Amino acid sequence: YYGSFAGATRTSKAYVNVKLFSSRVSFMNNQKQQKPTLTGQRFKTRKRDEKERFDPTQFQESIVQGLNQTGSDLEAVAKFLDASGAKLDYRRYAETLFDILVAGGMLAPGGSISDDLTRTEFCLFTAQEDLETMQAYAQVFNKLIRRYKYLEKGFEEEIKKLLLFLKGFTESERNKLAMLTGILLANGNISAAVIGSLFNENVVKEGVSAAFAVKLFKSWIYERDINAVAVALRKVSMDNRLMELFPANKRSCEHFSKYFTDAGLKELSDFARNQEAIGSRKELQKELQEMMARGDNFKDIIAYVREEMKKTSISEQLMIGIVWSSVMSCVEWNKKEELVCEQSIKHLKQYSPLLKAFTSQGASEIILLVKIQEYCYDNIHFMKAFQKIVVLLYKADVLSEEAILKWYAEAHVAKGKSVFLEQMKKFVEWLKNAEEESESEDEEEN
Repeated sequence: YYGSFAGATRTSKAYVNVKLFSSRVSFMNNQKQQKPTLTGQRFKTRKRDEKERFDPTQFQESIVQGLNQTGSDLEAVAKFLDASGAKLDYRRYAETLFDILVAGGMLAPGGSISDDLTRTEFCLFTAQEDLETMQAYAQVFNKLIRRYKYLEKGFEEEIKKLLLFLKGFTESERNKLAMLTGILLANGNISAAVIGSLFNENVVKEGVSAAFAVKLFKSWIYERDINAVAVALRKVSMDNRLMELFPANKRSCEHFSKYFTDAGLKELSDFARNQEAIGSRKELQKELQEMMARGDNFKDIIAYVREEMKKTSISEQLMIGIVWSSVMSCVEWNKKEELVCEQSIKHLKQYSPLLKAFTSQGASEIILLVKIQEYCYDNIHFMKAFQKIVVLLYKADVLSEEAILKWYAEAHVAKGKSVFLEQMKKFVEWLKNAEEESESEDEEEN
């Protein structure tokens, strides 16, 4: 019995071992055959993470309702807008906000207002067409943007957009917008870059841009002055683009000047003429430098410059400044002070005939002396070279003793005054003594 039991036990163990081995092999095979799968898991989105759908309709209704309640009282409008910023999403709906304040409702492309949307009659376009009212509206925008600084960029973009839509507005609406824009520019609420929208062909070709510009510049200059306007235009490189207010066939200084002078903006006409002259002088100087770089002979250079002087009505006093700048910029100067003096004398001796050709008048000589003084002061390596340069040009008959004495006594400028007067002291004394000796010799001969 025992033997049978023992045999059965061994058989049972063997069976179990085989089963276990078989199970392990099966498990490993299953592991090899299984491939990774991507299974999605749904997470509940938090309410704060849900992206709100862009829907300005409700925002518009809230703003319109508030403006209808405040009416034409712009102080009340400013207070309403200030308070509403805490409850309404100005950042998201800035364009809608400005559309309503200007036109009474949301603007479609081209400048029209959709009839099926809520609108208000209390806005810029329905206000009185006078400067005082526009100044009051400018204060509303000013207070709003100062309170919510993040609206500043959006407001400038809105003005640019409105200027592109000018053809979609009535003449009265354009006039009001022009006056407002001029006041905003004067106050610094927007940059002069917005004027670039007026150069769009669609508003230029029918004369809309030019007429709008008249009202804009009148209110801008009234609030400030032409110098402030010029600075703002130069800051954004708009000073040389004003001709683009007219179609291509009318872009001339003569047409621009007549148009704006007849409209009562002579100061703007004068500014445009001055800008054209500056542009012509820059082109002339560039060509002059190229001629020097090529090594053209002085006879050809002088003939070219004199011809340009006639064409552009540039005086000799202006021209000698251009010639001096060109002469001094056509060489690479040594950085060492002790060497640059010798280099400058050698260089100016070569170009003295060119300088002489444009110093036939005493006033031109004084201008040249002042230009030399300013150059030596602005370029520190030339500080000790001033007297030697003047003496060289005196000996080359470019500068007369009368011009040098006048410069020394009264015509010098503040830049490096004490240094340069001290340098010139002995030479001036020598000139005075030579003049006295000459006068005494003349008396003896008589």
